[in-house]
Amino acid sequence: MSETAIDYGSRTMPHDDVAEQSVLGGMLLSKDAIADVVESLRASDFYKPAHETIYEAILSLYGHGSPADAITVADELKKRGELTRVGGASYIHTLIASVPTAANAQYYAEIVKEHAIMRRLIEAGTKIAQLGYANETEVDTLVDQAQAEIYAVTDGNAKEDYVSFSDALEETINEIDANSNRPDGVYGVPTDFIEFDELTGGLHGGQMIVIAARPGVGKSTLALDIARSASIHHQMTTVFFSLEMSRTELAMRILSAEGKISMGRLKKGDLDTEGWTNLATLQGRIDSAPLFIDDSPNMTLMEIRAKCRRLKQRNDLKLVVLDYLQLMSSGKKVESRQQEVSEFSRSLKLLAKELDVPVIALSQLNRGSEQRTDKRPMVSDLRESGSIEQDADMVILLHREDMYNPDSERVGEADMIIAKHRGGPTRTIPLAFSGKYSRFNNMANEAPPQY
Repeated sequence: MSETAIDYGSRTMPHDDVAEQSVLGGMLLSKDAIADVVESLRASDFYKPAHETIYEAILSLYGHGSPADAITVADELKKRGELTRVGGASYIHTLIASVPTAANAQYYAEIVKEHAIMRRLIEAGTKIAQLGYANETEVDTLVDQAQAEIYAVTDGNAKEDYVSFSDALEETINEIDANSNRPDGVYGVPTDFIEFDELTGGLHGGQMIVIAARPGVGKSTLALDIARSASIHHQMTTVFFSLEMSRTELAMRILSAEGKISMGRLKKGDLDTEGWTNLATLQGRIDSAPLFIDDSPNMTLMEIRAKCRRLKQRNDLKLVVLDYLQLMSSGKKVESRQQEVSEFSRSLKLLAKELDVPVIALSQLNRGSEQRTDKRPMVSDLRESGSIEQDADMVILLHREDMYNPDSERVGEADMIIAKHRGGPTRTIPLAFSGKYSRFNNMANEAPPQY
């Protein structure tokens, strides 16, 4: 195993030239080896620039269904004007001669990847040390930046500063193709609200979704319905940060909604033998769901980010729910509450992008809607910050007419108002509200989702 002359401080960065050569040699010998390696190795994992260039050429040919051997790869590099830079056709033939068998390509790839992670760890450590010495910002901010650097090393998908349009285009076409093969049309996190999922295709990575309503309308119930759908019905790891309700109250609501057992009976423990049997059966059905609940008091945004990063690394986090925005604390002095909420909103959007998961943030509405004749909420009613609307990819306003008019013809109904939908249509979706079971349902004329 050889070392190159590139220094990092007084030491040479970790790498293994022989492993890099063996990976490429195996890929040139077998397309099966390419399929194995591409799942775990990125071009930037190679230490030697020439190897990175050769790897990209192999993947380009493979992606277009063309053979990727020593001759075709040399031809591809020649077309790109990069053949001489990588050492010529003779070096590519040397790669094949250096590998005993293509069968071990994935093992060699793991060696290359491990060295790449070590290099990134060294780079992250240096950046963190520089942050500490700079002493130009608050400690909490420094800690968060340091955590972000470590996360970028360990998430297995470290971010590049930029990509070529060609790469972005290829990734987009692949996503469109994958979406076209989903028979139900839901290519994000399903909510199980049929009309909503048909309209949006589910909730998508990088989105910040705001659910807003006046107190008592049911925004926490709706958010918990979506969390139940993702975690219990579709086995997608979900975290629910509750700054308002305890974990016991949340669990009780889930039991009520899933088992259709009235909240009143559960709170009093008013269950007969059959009721207890049904409850035990329900527990067995849902207790393995990948749902995490955090009801820590006075939670700061930095703590939430750290917990989400950890869940992403360890449990492949798919959905984040925060109940609710105005109860969050920054843990530091701010000029105004509006500025603080604006900072929360922007940071949650950035978190959604960083982890590539949808983030649902619940928010209070001001009293503006109650002063209007029809009482229907508007986006302008979002409390304490206009930046919430700006940062959100989707704003869902929840309205129940019977809260203001008990004699309404729509008793037991609610409107899920999609008031903002970046890149998509808006609509008002009617739902049935079942307060007894702490849940919203599809309207009776819609077929229930199949799990």
